[in-house]
Amino acid sequence: MAQPILPPLEEGLMPTTPVLDDESPFASMMATFDDAARRLGINMGEYQILRKPEREITVAVPVRLDDGSIRVFDACRVQHNAGLGPFTGPMRVSPDLRLDELRALAAWMTLKCALLGVPLGGAAGGIRMNPEKHSRSELERAVRRYTASLLDVIGPERDVLSPDIGSDEQMMAWVMDTVSEHERHTVSAVVTGKPLSLGGSAGSRDAVAQGLRVIFKLACDRYELPRVGAKVVIQGSGEVGGNLARLLYDGGQKVIAISDIHGALYNEDGLDIPAILANLEQRGSLLSYRGANALISNKEMLELDCDALIPCAVPNAIHSGNSLRVRAKVIIEGAHGPVSHKADGVLAERDIPVVPDILANAGGVVLSYFEWVQNRQGMPWLDVVIQKRLRRFMTEAWDAVIASQEAHDVTLRMAANMEAVRRVDNADSFRGIYA
Repeated sequence: MAQPILPPLEEGLMPTTPVLDDESPFASMMATFDDAARRLGINMGEYQILRKPEREITVAVPVRLDDGSIRVFDACRVQHNAGLGPFTGPMRVSPDLRLDELRALAAWMTLKCALLGVPLGGAAGGIRMNPEKHSRSELERAVRRYTASLLDVIGPERDVLSPDIGSDEQMMAWVMDTVSEHERHTVSAVVTGKPLSLGGSAGSRDAVAQGLRVIFKLACDRYELPRVGAKVVIQGSGEVGGNLARLLYDGGQKVIAISDIHGALYNEDGLDIPAILANLEQRGSLLSYRGANALISNKEMLELDCDALIPCAVPNAIHSGNSLRVRAKVIIEGAHGPVSHKADGVLAERDIPVVPDILANAGGVVLSYFEWVQNRQGMPWLDVVIQKRLRRFMTEAWDAVIASQEAHDVTLRMAANMEAVRRVDNADSFRGIYA
């Protein structure tokens, strides 16, 4: 009898976490956390609680493919800390899903929520599956099975899922519907980032970019950069980078460079962002729009002379190998972990301030919280109300970080982490340990 042909392991199965180098996202996050906890003088017992995720759930997701065969995908959910409230965080569908990065992302979510005054804790998870290689029906079966496997640990009062890499509002709708079918009533607040027709919130699509714009303006005031006509470099042209470029262009800034995975468009006098984004939407390629702009590499773009460099794409874009060549007056982190721990030290020595991700790109977390609140109230908010409240949350968090920086004489990243860790530790201390 012929032996069955097994699918390649690399698509469906979670790989063993590799030995972490000291510039991985997880290592960078933990190094900063360790330093913040040490500076705050946190008790060793409390520190151990803060450092480890409360729960890691690993599940197998069997899916019947369209050809009738069955494939089993690895999936998981990491729930970091519920001291401040129910867990919340992204659900990814990615062939590159790794447990160490999910741990880092869950911890980041905890710190973001604490820093932004959002009464939720951090979580992250997903399915190790390539969405580009599977039909929508296969993806639906995978998402629904993943949801069913987590029914006892997710929900509006337990863990609220949101879209991230490889997932979208349709997948959030599948999660919501699966939970609702089991609960026998509609459970809107189990996910955020849903379609508007199912209880999604106005403003969610460009929430991270809107928050970044608020932080950009505050940074311009603090570091004496032009509030109009500032030269800005944005790495990334997707939902975050593209929307931010549009917002800053409309506000009178000069976006001199913008990129995608293939390279960057550069113009010292400023790019025509509306035309570039319109072409990108129509043709699916940033670099297909050339005009009078120069075509440069992502590496060259990160080293341009500019007022603000805003990396909105990948982790470790700025690392020990290129941090000495960065010429921005200020760096604002639009992605998760775009500046490595080593690079952060180099930039601090060069007096280049870095506005950390847990503050700068937290607009998405705030909007996710707003959607959760609206669902629980059963009443949607007007967009003008959402934008006003987003500005308030972002500004209050910025003010808290600046106060922490001045009190402790540390970098912005350390100040943000110290303030966030202090708030989480304070909540955990009041709650105590149940045994």
